[in-house]
Amino acid sequence: MKQILVTVMLLIVVASIYMTTVSGEQGAVKSVRDGGQKVSRSIEAINP
Repeated sequence: MKQILVTVMLLIVVASIYMTTVSGEQGAVKSVRDGGQKVSRSIEAINP
């Protein structure tokens, strides 16, 4: 029983860390999206 409880608590901790670092307001998803938009604007600004 104790091992199941520890496993469940560990899963909750991992899920909460994932939610705050990856999909949070300042998470990795937002950083990648912003970086992609910045690169896109830079490419569009190049004059051939």
